[in-house]
Amino acid sequence: MVLSLATAICFWIVAIRVGDYIFSISNVEGGAKNLMTFASVDLADDALKHDVKELIEGDFRVAQSIRRRSYMSKGRFHLDIGPRSQITGGPMDMASQEFNTLWSKVSGHIDNWWAHHRFKPDIMSNMVNVLDSRQKYKTCAVVGNSGNLLENNLGETINSHEFVIRLNNARIRGFEKFVGSKTSLSFMNSNILNLCSRGGGCFCHPYGENVPIMMYMSQPIHFLDYVVCNSSHKLPLMVTDPQLDVLCSRVVKYYSLKRFLKETGKSIEAWGTSHGGVEFHYSSGMQAIMIALGVCDKVSIFGFGKSSSAKHHYHTNQKAELGLHHYEAEYDFYEDLVNQPEVVPFVSNEFKFPTVEIHT
Repeated sequence: MVLSLATAICFWIVAIRVGDYIFSISNVEGGAKNLMTFASVDLADDALKHDVKELIEGDFRVAQSIRRRSYMSKGRFHLDIGPRSQITGGPMDMASQEFNTLWSKVSGHIDNWWAHHRFKPDIMSNMVNVLDSRQKYKTCAVVGNSGNLLENNLGETINSHEFVIRLNNARIRGFEKFVGSKTSLSFMNSNILNLCSRGGGCFCHPYGENVPIMMYMSQPIHFLDYVVCNSSHKLPLMVTDPQLDVLCSRVVKYYSLKRFLKETGKSIEAWGTSHGGVEFHYSSGMQAIMIALGVCDKVSIFGFGKSSSAKHHYHTNQKAELGLHHYEAEYDFYEDLVNQPEVVPFVSNEFKFPTVEIHT
């Protein structure tokens, strides 16, 4: 039997094997479903599970070892002297009861975090409870750190929003006409808090002591910094729900896979080599936007994207993006939020996406 070209294309199948997972992409709809299956496999899960087990059952010496080898830290952010004692003011004695009490709290937080580190498609509907906002904000601005913010005077527009989220301690002093001055939530990855704690104190973001801080745990060992720092903050530190972390990971990986297949024509098993494998991770900005989607009726996105004429960050001289992120894939996701949110995978159909605008 001779098939027409159209029929042949419809029956075209790409078979892929990754570990124990076998996938086939036979058409647009089926391909999307299989991309979702592939995106559901977290390549870092086994290593993370091993680290969590060692942290819960081990001691601080094991924790330091994990921090040194962590894919996020590259050996730069480990604690050289450990937490400081509230009794003596100096380095805490790891053989002391004081440290045992501290470590018990840390391991308890890690144990609870890992117990909830699962996929839950309706987690977006619970975001208002995470921020204790009880009701949704009418307008929210998520302010990224792209240098393209310096090309427009959007400060007043950003300030006009009811709720403003800023990322990773990006400073605003001197840049107010471009990035505004209002801050309702400081969102960061836990490496930022770790850097603060290493500097001899835990409060280091530039928005004032009354601005709450939320972070996602890029390393479970950072619960040590969280426990130590939480007692000294006027407002409690908040940690993202690990179920939201899993959702973000799946969404970003889906869009990364989709772009990779379209751009390269390679087999899907080559994706891991091109995008860092176990090191692949969503950006802080992406998760901040996910939080805004859950607590806002209208979300405005500022300072995301890049241009050849703009600095990488408006407030630093950083030259390049981190290799463990796939920003272009994340931008594809943001475009879908604007134009066709119904196609965003993994989010429960019960969740109603708010209106989203991107300001460039």
